[in-house]
Amino acid sequence: MEKSVRVRFAPSPTGPLHIGGVRTALFNYLFAKKNDGTFIVRIEDTDQTRWVAGAEEYIMEALEWCGLNPDESPVHGGEYGAYRQSERKDVYQKYVLQLLESGHAYYAFDTAEELEKMREDYKSEKLPSPQYNAILRTRMRNSLTLSKDEVDKLLSEKVSYTIRLKVDPQDTISFQDLIRGRVKTHASTLDDKVLMKSDGLPTYHLANVVDDYLMKISHVIRGEEWIPSTPTHVLLYKYLGLEDEMPQFVHLPLILKPSGNGKLSKRDGEKFGFPVYPMSWKDEQEGSLSKGFREEGFIAEAFVNFLALIGWNPKDEQEIFSLQELIKKFSIEAVHKAGAKFDYEKAKWFNQQYLKKQSNAVLLKELKKVLEESKVEYSHLDLEGILDLMKERVTFLSEIPTKGNYFFNRPSEYDSKTLKKKWKEDSATILEQIFDLLAQEKVWKAEPLKEKVMKFIESHETSMGGVFPILRLSLTGEGGGPDLFKIIEILGKQEVEDRIKYAVEKLP
Repeated sequence: MEKSVRVRFAPSPTGPLHIGGVRTALFNYLFAKKNDGTFIVRIEDTDQTRWVAGAEEYIMEALEWCGLNPDESPVHGGEYGAYRQSERKDVYQKYVLQLLESGHAYYAFDTAEELEKMREDYKSEKLPSPQYNAILRTRMRNSLTLSKDEVDKLLSEKVSYTIRLKVDPQDTISFQDLIRGRVKTHASTLDDKVLMKSDGLPTYHLANVVDDYLMKISHVIRGEEWIPSTPTHVLLYKYLGLEDEMPQFVHLPLILKPSGNGKLSKRDGEKFGFPVYPMSWKDEQEGSLSKGFREEGFIAEAFVNFLALIGWNPKDEQEIFSLQELIKKFSIEAVHKAGAKFDYEKAKWFNQQYLKKQSNAVLLKELKKVLEESKVEYSHLDLEGILDLMKERVTFLSEIPTKGNYFFNRPSEYDSKTLKKKWKEDSATILEQIFDLLAQEKVWKAEPLKEKVMKFIESHETSMGGVFPILRLSLTGEGGGPDLFKIIEILGKQEVEDRIKYAVEKLP
């Protein structure tokens, strides 16, 4: 009987969630939903030395912002909890004891100083980082080299110890990766990983395997940086007699620097001025603030759409996908093996496309926030009208107060090129005549106002090129922009009159 699809995103709360982690969560989510499965979030917090306050809350909020709501998690609960590994400490003891009793694990009493001495003693050009493996374990202080009485004495005296996996160097480890095919590793290249630390908490390797088994995980979808750890996990399944319960493995390609050379990092964001986190993160230790995609003004759906196409190809020309469309189209087979470049300009393009098609009702609330943060007075203005004109001309709503500054403030400067090219001796007179004409219009709407001006142009035997640019210049200070008469409608009769008068007085 085929397993029902259950996948997990298992971040460690050691800091903010990198966009590579968000993409891993996204691919897990898409795969689960495509296959009527379950998407689980499990917090892997066994390394308490690296635990960072607020990191778990950040992870959950980031996933919520992206619309990747889990079916089971520390917040949502579920029948396979607890979903924080630090709350599952007692769960792992049974499996460690099983490995010890079967001879697949052993006690290691080596101190930090002894381990450091071992590394120094055995360091060489060919072996710059000596491993605690099948060869070196015979020279260390552990239950394989000590007598049973010595081990029992150390345990009774509560001498600090770790428990290590005893790797059989004769083994050949093989597993199937759904992206990369069959992957083989010889066990002689592996070290004896620590399974249980001296504080009694399991390491990632043991907790990961035990939890995936107990939570009935069907597919482990994670970044390719975990490929070197997978042979150890395969051995654990084997040594625990759980080979038939082993999930299928999927190792996703890296998100690369914009140059394509190396993995995208926080430093790249700092260097090139783009975010690498979904939301802003304040590092309390460093006192630094890293901006996130949300705070940069990205629409969550656009961010998710952008991420989905880093390393996954829908095999057609479509680029804009709703989350439901992504679920329908997604397949592991269409995920690339090779890393994919991060392209911030492409991310901005996606945001622009979503902004264009977003309804004003949705955008209005966000625009009001932007204007309030910028301390811009807007109560007298038609914000929906401004959105209609500006949302196709900006990448982010936050650009409207600057790129559409003329809606909120009378121009204090005028575009020099337009002024030089279009402003003539009779321009001031033409502007005054046009306003006198417009002032007679009872319905202050774009179309009737435009008709009035067109009739003026016809009756005065002039041209649109002689009138429209100077009228726009007087009202906005710019030489180009959105529909002129829509701008006039939004500004209102009194403001248009005031601006024309001001321009006539100020311009030569």
